[in-house]
Amino acid sequence: MSTVPGHPISPEWFGLWCIETLGCGLLAFLLLSAGQPGAEADNLSRLHAASQAGVLALSIGIVSFAVGLYSPDLYSETRRLLTATAFGSCLVLPVAWFSGRAAGIDFDAILLPPEGLPGGLIGLGLGGWALFVLTVRLGFSHAVRANLFARRVLVVGTGPDDAAAARLVAALRMLRRGSFQVVSVLSVHQVARLTPAMLQERDVWGIIVTDAARQHLVPDTGPGWRRCRLYDEVGFWETRLRRIDIDRPAAAPLIPAPPALDAALTRGGDILLSLALLLFTLPLMAVAALLIKLDSPGPVFYRQQRVGLHGRLFTLLKFRSMRVDAETRGPVWAACRDPRATRVGAFMRLTRIDELPQLVNVLRGEMSFIGPRPERPHFVNQLAGAMPLYRERARVKPGLTGWAQINYPYGASVEDARTKLSYDLYYVKYRSLKLALLILLSTVWVVLFQKGAR
Repeated sequence: MSTVPGHPISPEWFGLWCIETLGCGLLAFLLLSAGQPGAEADNLSRLHAASQAGVLALSIGIVSFAVGLYSPDLYSETRRLLTATAFGSCLVLPVAWFSGRAAGIDFDAILLPPEGLPGGLIGLGLGGWALFVLTVRLGFSHAVRANLFARRVLVVGTGPDDAAAARLVAALRMLRRGSFQVVSVLSVHQVARLTPAMLQERDVWGIIVTDAARQHLVPDTGPGWRRCRLYDEVGFWETRLRRIDIDRPAAAPLIPAPPALDAALTRGGDILLSLALLLFTLPLMAVAALLIKLDSPGPVFYRQQRVGLHGRLFTLLKFRSMRVDAETRGPVWAACRDPRATRVGAFMRLTRIDELPQLVNVLRGEMSFIGPRPERPHFVNQLAGAMPLYRERARVKPGLTGWAQINYPYGASVEDARTKLSYDLYYVKYRSLKLALLILLSTVWVVLFQKGAR
């Protein structure tokens, strides 16, 4: 498998995670040290308290990341950030409790003040920690909305008719605030006038040169470029946007076959995870099946032909969320608040409960946990006619979740499918264990906050 280019997490958000995780570890260490018996704790006791505090802080940090509390999308709206923080805390605290117990932490010694320590000091410390977290996150939210984290870039093309430059600008402007900001689009004839002073005045972070423009530039463009990051067209798409430019000539990704060991580990992980989730969600699925029968006439399960690995068809299982006559006029895209959905079906689609039977497809080997979402043959034929690279998605097994699902909302048009294809092909080209883990953790946030649900 190829190595994922670039860093999957932006430095500012990794920095926020480090600040809060280290702060949490420091507070836990102080409370654990205060809870040690005796007025003075020896070095061994301090080391033990530090290790326990580390376990507690890391478990809280990992769960906070998994539920999306470090997703930049949350920081664009204060109300959304506060809601997510409150909701995430309800999930983080039980995990912290169990991980702490597993690490041997005596919470009674923390919650009950030791001899000589004022009882209100512990409550004051926890309250101060909550205030610190809230202040830091609101500060980051203000920075995102003020575009302080945006990386300012220049795009260099051959001129107004450079389609590659236009696609780059469109992709950059589609991103949320705080990602990238296009300072200007220059032609190769304007590049010679660039000076270090101009680049510094405009606070240019990077320069992106299209393939066509690069042919007209000398190798050493001048000292004005040396203070900036220089990207070629493909490099920027794949290392920074983490997408494939599907409209670029010869854009088909080179996809080596995964090593046999990686394939075996992936399959083993799929089997273990699907079995565990099937057992864990069995009561929920039983309740869902009963509600479907009580809510509307028709079968509980919905079986549908989908395109799988190498174009082979398989039967995908879902809980039925629409009326039985939903497609009497043929296949159509699902719409937001789709009127064809039943009352129970609308809730299941919002919470993704209707997708749970697909764990059986994973167990059978027809799907994997991570991969492009399987599409219906009708839409595959339609989209492949508009996008020659669309069938490249079938080089890997379809998945319950994927890179496109965590980066782009539900697609209900050919243009949406085009954008999601660029993310899917990125996964196909750079699939790895690190990327798979990132997708799994990010999927928790997508499900919890109904990102892209219909």
